[in-house]
Amino acid sequence: MKTLSPREEELMDLLWKHGPMFVNEMLEHFTDPRPHFNTISTFIRGLEKKGLVSHKAYGPTHQYFAVLTREEFQKHTLKSVVSKYFNNSYLGIVSSLVKEEKISLDELKELIAMVENEKQSHSDIDK
Repeated sequence: MKTLSPREEELMDLLWKHGPMFVNEMLEHFTDPRPHFNTISTFIRGLEKKGLVSHKAYGPTHQYFAVLTREEFQKHTLKSVVSKYFNNSYLGIVSSLVKEEKISLDELKELIAMVENEKQSHSDIDK
């Protein structure tokens, strides 16, 4: 999945939060100085080319909507980062987070406990 510019991320966030929108509606969510209509239109068409946004035509205007949910996008993005920078190793990314002190050992133990509890609750349901 392709990376997004800050403006593209902002537009995707608008669509995830508010649902389908026209460019004019998107502009209402920006503070002054607001970007120009054509600027937002160009970015939203770029997102459409990347396959993240689609539209429904209403005469000459288009209402845009996200093709993926935020959760689906996060999942694809994480897979891409793990593949590209960590040689498909989720252990590698967790190890990096621990080494960089972005996650403590106590938080890691808590995460392991959460996963074990989740697995246990799923196996209880399957019985």
